[in-house]
Amino acid sequence: MAERTKVGVVGCGAICGAYFPTMKNSPYLEVVACSDLIMDRAKEKAEEFDVPKPCTTEELLADPDVQIVVNLTIPIAHASVSQAAVEAGKSVHNEKPLTITRDEGKKLLEAAEANGVRVGSAPDTFLGSGHQTCRKAIDDGLIGEPVGASALMLCHGHESWHPSPEFYYKVGGGPMFDMGPYYLTALVNMLGPVERVSGSTRITFPTRTITSEPLNGTVVTVDTPTHIAGVMDFVNGAVGTITTSFDVWASTRTQPIEIYGTEGTLAVPDPNCFAGGVRVKRHDEDDWRDLPTEEFSENARGYAVADMALAIQNGRPHRANSALAYHVLDLMHAFHDASDTGTYVDLESTCERPLALPTGLAEGELDG
Repeated sequence: MAERTKVGVVGCGAICGAYFPTMKNSPYLEVVACSDLIMDRAKEKAEEFDVPKPCTTEELLADPDVQIVVNLTIPIAHASVSQAAVEAGKSVHNEKPLTITRDEGKKLLEAAEANGVRVGSAPDTFLGSGHQTCRKAIDDGLIGEPVGASALMLCHGHESWHPSPEFYYKVGGGPMFDMGPYYLTALVNMLGPVERVSGSTRITFPTRTITSEPLNGTVVTVDTPTHIAGVMDFVNGAVGTITTSFDVWASTRTQPIEIYGTEGTLAVPDPNCFAGGVRVKRHDEDDWRDLPTEEFSENARGYAVADMALAIQNGRPHRANSALAYHVLDLMHAFHDASDTGTYVDLESTCERPLALPTGLAEGELDG
């Protein structure tokens, strides 16, 4: 059994409830501390999830026991908190996106290299059974050579249900920066990096009225595009499209991602989830058929933290790594840049496809 790596969590908001159970149940991790700007919230989560040390962020970063910092703050704070963590000599796993700006991302990665620590980022849903099944199908040639892909994330925003949705409509938010990481990470996992994009964006509704509690009736000014359509030229020759929108009331599209190959089509499950059905239709088959997938938790966020811990111990790359996260960040900006300039944008970044998980693993298990 691998040694347990000690973890500290910064940010005890809504998303932490998805991380704590996975990390607490992992044989590779030990959650030893948690912090939040609101100390009562840190204490509440420490009690709920049996974390021994609720504390300030400064105390957590100074704690010599903490080896990996899991940064679950709001996006605007990702860069500053993670920068402080790596400068304190700790590896860090961010919630998505990696950072808001490219410059922040570069600075963070440079600091991590200088301090001999690692950086990773959500999403880790591509490590779930649904997307690993798709990855294997493509690698095994089930649909032949990948020709293209299409991805759709369509909804009407978060102001009807989220308790504090303002940041979704500010710089660093919008549907591309909110949900784009799930879709783009899934596509890069299956098809590899992108070399060139084009895109168009718009703000359809200049204001949004919150109808959820406790901010019901609050009017939010929209400062970031809420409907983005992009085209991607992958390094492997495939051509993909992506649309992310907070401006759509309904759609008949049932599959969020499809991969098109020379021998058939792969229907990919929701990249916001770890599980999900996978279907294939080959040219020599009469109808769609289901591909068998292993059972996996619907919400195992934090799986990549365990993968990072084990990768550090075994000297291999971790899967939700900094190069992948930065490439996705670069992609999201590139769609906006292409729309602003009316040109194709060549990606300055690239990455390797993350290591596929071996078949036959039990839930939560990782290869060595």
